[in-house]
Amino acid sequence: MDRRAFEGRCPRCKAGALFAGPVKFADRCENCGLDYTTFNVGDGPAAFLTMIVGAVVVALALWVQLAFEPPWWVHVILWLPLILLGVVGGLRLAKGWLLTTEYNRSAEEHRIDGSGPQ
Repeated sequence: MDRRAFEGRCPRCKAGALFAGPVKFADRCENCGLDYTTFNVGDGPAAFLTMIVGAVVVALALWVQLAFEPPWWVHVILWLPLILLGVVGGLRLAKGWLLTTEYNRSAEEHRIDGSGPQ
């Protein structure tokens, strides 16, 4: 896997930032001007990460409840930050990796009218 995806860097120049917010892509690279809006990462990473992080947290929460029987507020303190960090951190990695992969493979959307790369 390309290290640029993990660092949130531009796939072309490796210097500009890929994100303008926690999980929102910038419109373009501030260093080389690569237009990130032409890439179609979509919402796939969000759905998969939510399910994966949710399954892990539910399994851990059940184990903690059955092993230690803590009060409800302990679950809130433990699992809420883990869910937020897992989903937001995972989204940055997954979206960065998908955009970098699309750039490296010159992936583009198919056009029915035939106008596009041949």
